[in-house]
Order: sequence, then structure tokens, then C-alpha cells
Amino acid sequence: MDLQQLVADYGYISVLIGTFLEGETILIIAGFMAHRGYLDLPLVILAAFAGTLIGDQLYFYIGRFKGNAFLEKRPKWQPKVSRVHALMDKHQTLLILGFRFIYGVRTVTPFILGMSKISPLKYLFLNICGALLWAIVFGIAGYYFGFTLELLMGKIKKYEVIIIIGMIAVSILIWIRYKVKEKKNLKKT
Repeated sequence: MDLQQLVADYGYISVLIGTFLEGETILIIAGFMAHRGYLDLPLVILAAFAGTLIGDQLYFYIGRFKGNAFLEKRPKWQPKVSRVHALMDKHQTLLILGFRFIYGVRTVTPFILGMSKISPLKYLFLNICGALLWAIVFGIAGYYFGFTLELLMGKIKKYEVIIIIGMIAVSILIWIRYKVKEKKNLKKT
């Protein structure tokens, strides 16, 4: 099975599942694959929008119904919880629209918002807007990443797998760096 067939068979479902869980890397890769012609960019954006929206709605309701008990089992989240509360007190609407763009608090934010007194309808509306914006921005970023690489390198077909592995490796290194920094910050407190 070649890369093109693999992406055609599992690309959109991978975007949906990946963005349900977290997703920037998978969405940028999918945008890149759309540039290469393996996927359709509007469908990539639609799958990412659906995945992130469903995931964050679920996390909101987990926060709404299991909030404190859920957070008590995750003591490492406490510094993030404080940060989200500070952001929520100052910029509630902007936080809901943009938490996907704030590295380090993206995962915990929907839970905290669910625990707050925010109306579920308000959250749904703002979450739809934020999810759509996020899917468009990162989907197009991946698409233009492919465009830029092609401008710089010429034909990139023979480098596709290496580029994808590189993108995954860079995202893993960023995640590791963040976790090491987070661990150092926990030790200081």
C-alpha cells in the first residue's frame, strides 16, 4: 500500500480522531497532504472542525457533571487550572474562542469552562466559532506549508514521507520541551 492510498483510505477519519484528542500536528499534516492532492482541503477542515468541536463539547460536559472529582485525579493540572481561571475572569468570551491556540491550557480549558456558570448554549455557540476558526487556520497553514516547501525545494514527491516524519518529530520535540519546562515549574512551586 502506498502513501497516497493510505491517506485516501484513512486521512479524513484520522483528522477527525486526531483533532478530537488534540490535533494541531495532524491537521497541519492533513493540510500538507491536501496541498499534495491526496486530500481535499475543505473536507480536511470539516473533519478537523467536527473532531475538535465534538471533543471539546464532551470535555465541557465532563467538567459540568464530574468537575471537581475529575480534577482531583489530575493534580498536575492545578497550575493550568489557575491560569485558565485567571484568563476566564478577564476574557471569558475570548478564552472560549481562542483556547485552542493557547499551548499548555488547551486540554484543561473545556473542563474548567464546564465547571463554571457559563451557559451551555453560549459555550456551544462560541465553541463552534472557535473550532471553525482553528480548523481553518491550521488547515490552511498546513496547505501553505506544502506550497512553501515546493517553492523552496521544487518537486517534493520523493521527500513526502521524510517531511511528514520531520513534522511529527518537531511536534514531539516541542511537546517534550514543554513537558520538561512544566516539570521544572512544578518543582519550583
